[in-house]
Amino acid sequence: MYEYEFQQLRAADLIRRADHERQVREAARDRAAARDRAAGEAAESSAEHESQSRRLCRPRSARTA
Repeated sequence: MYEYEFQQLRAADLIRRADHERQVREAARDRAAARDRAAGEAAESSAEHESQSRRLCRPRSARTA
């Protein structure tokens, strides 16, 4: 009888650990996705800023040979 109860406790503990590890992986994945989104938004805004500044520095007439 004790072996069966011990096995039930062990199985419940393993299920709890697996759930916890799954939650940790999901949280890490969510944080990475948030970082990627933030980096992408920052890159878009800096690219937009750079493209505007390049237009101002570009010569207005073509070079002569």
